[in-house]
Amino acid sequence: MNKYEPIGAAMDWNLVPAFLAVLDEGSLSGAARRLGVSQPTLGRQVRALEQGLGTTLFRRHARGLSPTDEALDLLPQARRMADAAARLARAAESRETALTGTVRITASVFVSHHILPPVVAGIRRSLPELELEIAPSDSSENLLFREADIALRMYRPTQLDVVARHLGDLPLGLFAHRSYLDRRGRPEDPAALSGHDLIGYDRSTLIIDGMRAMGFNVDRNFFGLRCDSQTVYWELVRAGCGIGACQSGVAMRTDGIEQVLPELVIPPLPVWLTLPEPLRHVPRIRAVADALADGLAPWCARTGASGGPAA
Repeated sequence: MNKYEPIGAAMDWNLVPAFLAVLDEGSLSGAARRLGVSQPTLGRQVRALEQGLGTTLFRRHARGLSPTDEALDLLPQARRMADAAARLARAAESRETALTGTVRITASVFVSHHILPPVVAGIRRSLPELELEIAPSDSSENLLFREADIALRMYRPTQLDVVARHLGDLPLGLFAHRSYLDRRGRPEDPAALSGHDLIGYDRSTLIIDGMRAMGFNVDRNFFGLRCDSQTVYWELVRAGCGIGACQSGVAMRTDGIEQVLPELVIPPLPVWLTLPEPLRHVPRIRAVADALADGLAPWCARTGASGGPAA
């Protein structure tokens, strides 16, 4: 008998997404959040798959679950099954013609919090017949696996079978609250930053890498306050904890915030509107994608080059 031949009952396809989610997330709780089901339900699905295959797929440890060798052997086939199912679903959706239904949008937590709400309000006014779902996430949702219909990325997508449109760039700058600058003074040149409280990231090296590229020889200890959550990071700046980097459009709309060293050039963040190729002409997806592009235009500085196919 084949090692993975189902025992007692045919294997249910619905159990494969549970297997992949647990393997990717490393825990039942994380996988349950990803799939939008309860943790007990997900646990039952994993147990049912293990019983059907007659093998153990995950081992429990203090930090969550780790895959067994048997699970890793199954992984390539499970990925292919998920990919085939996703492509089939997307192909079916591409035949839709009505301007009705649901559109799921994913963007970073910071963009979802500070930029998307007024944009989404405009979409709701212009397209009230559509239902919208906003999925704030700093991980890269897989559009082909239906985790989102439209994604706003701060990098050029490399995933196959998606189309992307470069909307422009989000300018960046250094900012601080007036209360901090009144207390510590306003730096007049980049060298004066060394005498100030700068807020950095914790485990992420993005700020350090960016500063080194600009000629600042800094390390993690240069920042007396560190936080990887960009939303919390910005709240620390707003509270007067020190000087930090932020998207200029958000910062300049915040009461009490002043730009520090506006002549300092910081590379901007590119904004790419991305969606699966099979959905690019679906009316509801196209309508929301166009509305997002219009709504984000005031936030983005155009560079003149699209850099890829229009979404």
